[in-house]
Amino acid sequence: MTDADQSSTVRLQKALANAGVASRRVAEQYIVEGRVRVNGEVVTELGSRVDPAVDLIDVDGTAIQLDQSKRYVMLNKPTGVVSTMSDERGRPDLRRFTKDWPERLYNVGRLDADTSGLLVLTNDGELAHVLAHPSFGVTKVYIAKVDGRVTPQTIAKLTRGIELEDGPIAADKARLLDASAAGGRGAGSSLVELTLHSGRNRIVRRMMAGVGHPVTELVRRQFGPLHLGTLPVGAARELTKVERGALLTLARRSDPAPDQNPGARNTQEIE
Repeated sequence: MTDADQSSTVRLQKALANAGVASRRVAEQYIVEGRVRVNGEVVTELGSRVDPAVDLIDVDGTAIQLDQSKRYVMLNKPTGVVSTMSDERGRPDLRRFTKDWPERLYNVGRLDADTSGLLVLTNDGELAHVLAHPSFGVTKVYIAKVDGRVTPQTIAKLTRGIELEDGPIAADKARLLDASAAGGRGAGSSLVELTLHSGRNRIVRRMMAGVGHPVTELVRRQFGPLHLGTLPVGAARELTKVERGALLTLARRSDPAPDQNPGARNTQEIE
């Protein structure tokens, strides 16, 4: 190892401590116990050195964020806001939600203006690519309020698959949360939960319209391992250490998976 190489590296236990995994003493214990991997290989030597800008480290199978310049933020996007950092038509955009962070953040994928819910903002381009591209099969969970009373037969149809103008599509999961009557037969509304990994434009709205139940309200509650939880509409927060680990682990393990419509490739899903 050259002097230049040496200057860019640190001892593994120090890198773990700097990343907030544990104290250096506890990190040394993790290493000796064989719980730490560097670039996929178990490392048990305490003198091992790593380059935080290059090497990938995980502890007990959970990825560790070494590059502290990377920022990961969860936003509960309100309706009426477009998923862009600057809108040429002057509509409300995402800039107002990023002013608390000095880094230049970008949205991962998109939600249309009429859809609220979980949106990830980051300056980590590689992770953003994995999360947004449909070929990696990252799942999203939506709650849709729709017109009419949805039946169990319709739920089954959504999971079996329906034909849209750009090809067949099936929900990974679907369930009826609530159905209320309002007047005669077919009236009222229903709440439906859909789990999808497709990245096709406005896919939830088109699926529900395709089975005769147009969407009136739509919120994304989950994105990969991230859950919206109790985050208020319009609020943003940094991901916790556990959430960051889950997200980075997903990104590092992801292999491209076939979309339900291989001909449709869109790196920015719009629901």
